[in-house]
Amino acid sequence: MELEHAGVPELVRAWVAGWTVSRGTPSAVEEPWGLRVDVGLPDHVVRHVLPDADEVTVRKVAGTVTAPGTWLKAFVEPELMAGWLGAGWTNDAPGFLMATELRRGTPRTPDGYTLTSDTTAGVTRIRVLAADGSLAARGQCAPVGGVSVVDQIETAAGHRRRGLGSLVMGALADAALDRGAGTGLLGGSTEGRALYETLGWRTHAPLASFVNRPAAGPAAD
Repeated sequence: MELEHAGVPELVRAWVAGWTVSRGTPSAVEEPWGLRVDVGLPDHVVRHVLPDADEVTVRKVAGTVTAPGTWLKAFVEPELMAGWLGAGWTNDAPGFLMATELRRGTPRTPDGYTLTSDTTAGVTRIRVLAADGSLAARGQCAPVGGVSVVDQIETAAGHRRRGLGSLVMGALADAALDRGAGTGLLGGSTEGRALYETLGWRTHAPLASFVNRPAAGPAAD
C-alpha cells in the first residue's frame, strides 16, 4: 500500500483486517455501511466500523443496535459524532488512525531489561521484561497483505520514559518488515500519539469510539 495515494476508507479496511488477526476474532463481515466484527466479549460484543461515516449513516446504524456492549467506530471528530447519537451511547477515549512507511532500526535494549519475541497464529508479540522478570512493556503486530497493524502497545507505570515504547515499536517494525509488510497502521490514543509521531507516524483521521451502555431501568418491585 502506498500511503501517499491511500484514502482513509482504504486505510480503515486494512486496519480492521489486521486488528481481527491481532485480537483473534472472526474476519470482518461486509455490511452496506462498512464492516462488522463479532468480537464476542461481554463488554465488547460486536463492533461496527464505518470507514466513510456521515450523520445519516451513523444514525441508521445506531438505530439498529439493541445489544449493550455494541461499539461504533467512525473516523470523524468524537464531538461531531456525539451529536448524531441518542441516549445510551458512551464516548470512549478519543483516538487517531495513524500510519507510516516502516523502516528498520531497532533501538538498543536498555541495561536491566530483556526483549523477547514470538509469533503465533500470524501475530508477533514483543515483550520487554525487567530484571525481576516482570513485564515492563509490550506490543504486538499482525501483518496482513503488506500492511502491519500495530496493537496493544503498553508500558508499565514504573518503567516509562526509559525508551521502552520506542524499543517495542522498533522491534515490531523489524518483525513486520521480515514478514513482507511495508506499511504500518494503528489506532492510537491521545497519550500514545506523541510517541508515534516522534517515530515518523502520521495521523490520517480522528477515530471516534462509542459504546452502547443503556442506563439501567428501575428495579422490579
